[in-house]
Amino acid sequence: MQPSSSSNQPPSRNPKPEKPGPWPPRIEPFVPRTDHNPTELKSWAKRTGFNPNSGDISRTFHDQPTTSAAPTSKPDDQAAKGPERERLNRVSFNPARLGRRLRERWEESTGVGKSVGFSDASEDLERGLDRAPLPDRAVHPHPDRVEIEPAGGGERRRNGGPARENGNHVRGDGDGGMKKELDGVDLHGKGVEREMDSGVLSDSQWEVEGEEPGETEVYRPGGLKCGVTENPGWVPLILYGVQHYLSMAGSLVFIPLIMVPAMGGSDKDTATVISTMLLITGISTILHTFFGTRLPLVQGSSFAYLAPALVIINSDEFRNLSQNKFKHIMRELQGAVIIGSIFQTILGYSGLMSLLVRLINPVVVAPTVAVIGLAFFSYGFPQAGSCIEISVPLIVLVLLFTLYMRRISLFGNRLFLVYAIPLSVGIVWAYAFFLTAGGAYNYKGCNSNIPSSNILLDSCRRKVETMRRCRTDVSNAWNTADWVRIPYPFQWGPPTFHFKTGIIMVFASLVASVDSVGSYHATALLVNLRPPTHGIVSRGIGLEGVTSIIAGLWGTGLGSSTLTENVHTVSTTKMASRRALQFGAILLILFSFFGKIGALLASVPLALAAAVLCFTWALVVALGLSTLRYTQTASSRNVIIVGFTLFISLSVPAFFQGYSPNTSLILPSYLIPYSAASSGPVHTSISGLNYTLNALLSINVVVAFLVAFILDNTVPGTKQERGVYIWSDLRRPDIDPASLEPYKLPQKICCWFRCLKCLG
Repeated sequence: MQPSSSSNQPPSRNPKPEKPGPWPPRIEPFVPRTDHNPTELKSWAKRTGFNPNSGDISRTFHDQPTTSAAPTSKPDDQAAKGPERERLNRVSFNPARLGRRLRERWEESTGVGKSVGFSDASEDLERGLDRAPLPDRAVHPHPDRVEIEPAGGGERRRNGGPARENGNHVRGDGDGGMKKELDGVDLHGKGVEREMDSGVLSDSQWEVEGEEPGETEVYRPGGLKCGVTENPGWVPLILYGVQHYLSMAGSLVFIPLIMVPAMGGSDKDTATVISTMLLITGISTILHTFFGTRLPLVQGSSFAYLAPALVIINSDEFRNLSQNKFKHIMRELQGAVIIGSIFQTILGYSGLMSLLVRLINPVVVAPTVAVIGLAFFSYGFPQAGSCIEISVPLIVLVLLFTLYMRRISLFGNRLFLVYAIPLSVGIVWAYAFFLTAGGAYNYKGCNSNIPSSNILLDSCRRKVETMRRCRTDVSNAWNTADWVRIPYPFQWGPPTFHFKTGIIMVFASLVASVDSVGSYHATALLVNLRPPTHGIVSRGIGLEGVTSIIAGLWGTGLGSSTLTENVHTVSTTKMASRRALQFGAILLILFSFFGKIGALLASVPLALAAAVLCFTWALVVALGLSTLRYTQTASSRNVIIVGFTLFISLSVPAFFQGYSPNTSLILPSYLIPYSAASSGPVHTSISGLNYTLNALLSINVVVAFLVAFILDNTVPGTKQERGVYIWSDLRRPDIDPASLEPYKLPQKICCWFRCLKCLG
């Protein structure tokens, strides 16, 4: 019998295995059309698992089906010709080069790779990419370290070292299939700045082939000028380092101008505290870039500690002191800060923060950080309004530079946006100098050097207060400060420890930790890194406790924490280099050794400083509320929790602050809200307990944290709704261990933390 004609045909070179049932699921990508049916959107979302409110933009690649029943028909000449196809063939996708978790998710979503060889999987993906528009240059995404194979066949170029997976070298062109997601890349080698509502950017930078063979250009998503691990060179290093700290001048300088006068300190004391804060800020920032989260974040005296410090300053036992009042209060603050810092250190390095951070989500962070700024509304403009002729022009200038002139670029930098505060302060300070020299604040029969208690006339007393807030020659800090003075530990005397004030600073350190958690995640997304793991967050919080102990020993009056304004600074400067931050910190340490620099900053008129703080505190409020973008903001659950927290955090302390102090000494109006600790409504048989409860419930930020924490963790809600999907879900398979490389400690000190596995 002759064999059938079908038996004469040669067998197929790559026979497909028989598959029981429909395999894999035939789901076509959704293609928007003008005549679409709205129900078709829902059907496609249901089939693909797409959730527009999840906040995870990485799903655009990882969850997108890439296989189909048959490839889309395409003319052979289009499929085989053109430089696009040549580049695609050269950078073919190989799933074996993906990370383990990422590869497992790719296999699960596509159904390819388990029953078919990886070579066939690569072909399937190549056919799926035929339907996507390809860039005119090959793009190789990998965080900071990719090997690029030049188009001309020259040597491979590395950026930041070889890429690794499981200890083995990996060629960067293995992920070439992901290039279809570069919707924000200018295909001429330059980044297109685009705003992302939420989500995680998977890579810190991309390398794009240049116009000439072998040429590569770096594209950084978000328009970053410098990545976290990059060294921009000496000249950019100096410029970036200086501009980062200048843009945060309001937080670094003006806190002592509020605290020291309330403590009864002199102008020389104010200059000394400013110099000490510069020193601690420099030391804390350098330590954080080596031993903390290693994110480009400035550490300094945080506003989270300011309200608790003012409560302690206005206690009964300190109000009527006449001799050495400043040193007595400063030593009390030092002891309280050290107690709170020890608690924070234990919280971080013991691993307890790894457990607590699972309960701290954007719905908790947003109102807590926002209330840090809102709490000082009674101080801001009431102090600035005492000298309207200089405070209002300064506020107008800051708004003009940051809003109306923010897009103006000079020498390639948005100088008005980045240097809004130093430029405004310099201009208005010079204007105030001319007003002072012209006699605008000369009042007959009134002398600003005479204490207010010795002035009999009420009209003259008010004019003297105006002179002290507006004149540029009132401060004698320049005449009394030393040219060279190095701050040293216990410069105000040994700290004093009391349980009631220590408990207040324990809660302050807890609030500062919540603030830092929000800054860690927001900054990581800005510099295009994965969100820090729980262990990395714990390590950062533990180090903040250590630096706060240093601040307590040196005597700044406040603990050291991550400054909230970092998020705005990184967003505006587009600078994320750790080395630039370290260089600027070294400059701060050097400046702290010159007493005249602190004296110059202490000479800023109080009304001018209050005007700057009006903008700074408003910025803190905005940055806190912006954290809600990681959640479902339209959810009634979140709206009610955040709204109720904001209202009750202002209303409950107002009830406690309404009790007048039981003393004959009349406090300034802006300090009365912080005097409830000694005269609040709580009365028990234990005086220390009365003090602690009255103090804590009169502090807005403590009430906000407690209310938001309890409500968010007791009211049911989905992970997407609460923002947990981005911040706390470490089981997501799209988190490649290689993308956490910038967080790793240096090799020489990594061995110290091996026993603390919870620290990442």
